[in-house]
Amino acid sequence: MSAPISNVRPEPDAVLVDIVDYVLEYQIDSTLALETARHCLIDTLGCGLEALTYPACTKLMGPIVPGTIVPNGAKVPGTSFQLDPVQAAFNIGAMIRWLDFNDTWLAAEWGHPSDNLGGILATADWLSRSAIAAGKRPLAMKDVLIAMIKAHEIQGCIALENSFNKVGLDHVLLVKLASTAVVGQLIGLTRDELINAVSQAFVDGHALRTYRHAPNTGSRKSWAAGDATSRAVRLALIAKTGEMGYPSVLSAKTWGFYDVLFKGNAFRFQRPYGSYVMENVLFKISFPAEFHAQTAAEAAMKLHAQLNAAGKRVDDIRKITIRTHEAAIRIIDKKGPLNNPADRDHCIQYMIAVPLIHGRLTAADYEDSTAQDARIDVLRAKMECVEDPQFTKDYHDPEKRSIANALTVEFNDGSTFDEVVVEYPIGHKRRREDGIPLLVEKFKTNLARRFPVKQQLAILDVSLDQARLEAMPVNEYVDLYVI
Repeated sequence: MSAPISNVRPEPDAVLVDIVDYVLEYQIDSTLALETARHCLIDTLGCGLEALTYPACTKLMGPIVPGTIVPNGAKVPGTSFQLDPVQAAFNIGAMIRWLDFNDTWLAAEWGHPSDNLGGILATADWLSRSAIAAGKRPLAMKDVLIAMIKAHEIQGCIALENSFNKVGLDHVLLVKLASTAVVGQLIGLTRDELINAVSQAFVDGHALRTYRHAPNTGSRKSWAAGDATSRAVRLALIAKTGEMGYPSVLSAKTWGFYDVLFKGNAFRFQRPYGSYVMENVLFKISFPAEFHAQTAAEAAMKLHAQLNAAGKRVDDIRKITIRTHEAAIRIIDKKGPLNNPADRDHCIQYMIAVPLIHGRLTAADYEDSTAQDARIDVLRAKMECVEDPQFTKDYHDPEKRSIANALTVEFNDGSTFDEVVVEYPIGHKRRREDGIPLLVEKFKTNLARRFPVKQQLAILDVSLDQARLEAMPVNEYVDLYVI
């Protein structure tokens, strides 16, 4: 006869406690982290502004009930919407992720830590407008930057050693977790309330990765992070009411997260929480492409120039060998028909074929108007992915974190081009000196998509000045983006 299960409520799982104590107590004093967070902020908002040029994205924007306006609510950059913080978080989160152009973190789990900006900015803006209405001081943009650094760190450090994709769960689980923690701090949860909130994030329903993979790849991958970060705001607000939490949500036998969803394994950690992730985050600067293909697209651009210089055409190509890392093969090595833009921007062959043919890879190149070019699928059929174990090893090496791809082109006449190898994309920490000026230009381009010149200059004036931005009230900064 089995022993009765103890109903003594345990102490909270250490994972919960470590997250909460980091959020409440750790002091961010890294100049590099704060500067990188500012660059991350403007790049992320810029990605959202570009997404607003796509009706597939804008159809999801606005209040749940049309016409709803929330006094002192959060404003959605690039629009005239003013919403409750939960729906504003969804709006902001969806637009910044829509085109797969915001930052990336690659480890055992992948993801985009700036997805958390949806919940952070919406909550900070709502709190600031509410504070002003009550005659109190608003939050400053430095509070937003610090929350971004801590959200990046929580999501990224858990991702280092723990693969959610291998158990079929989507990485937006970590967005929900990180956003819950930092949003809970912003709204003033006590330590116990914040532990409750974080436990709720784990006990919640979690997204399946099926919308990222054949044969179901679809546009939910573009709004899943918005859904996750908005759910985080909701959970933090629920905890604010005093709603109870679940202290052994991870470790409880049979019914806990580890046993139900993680094959009985506890999380592993490579390093304590600090500011490492923001300092080492990867920016997507050159191409709106799944990050494992960034270096492949860069190599393809070089090959395009070589084709022109040699007087050769893509029709002359017999075979293309893609020497790559294991994660790229698992996520974006894709054969067969590509049914929609979400399918195409997760196919390494497509992201090589377009720059080889056209000498570019833009968000518009995933649309049907470009995809109908028959040469793309002809080239895709000539490509083969081969894993290089050293590339895979360097991908996981914390001192390198390379995302290497190498392309070899063979022609019908038996000739070949020398292999083109790109180990680190332009957005990598090792290429920051080259990358940041291009990131700023990307931001300027995205501002010009949405605002008149005077408004663009007003946004740039403060966004490129670290001290001024950190001191600016959140609501005043967000107001610069209102149409």
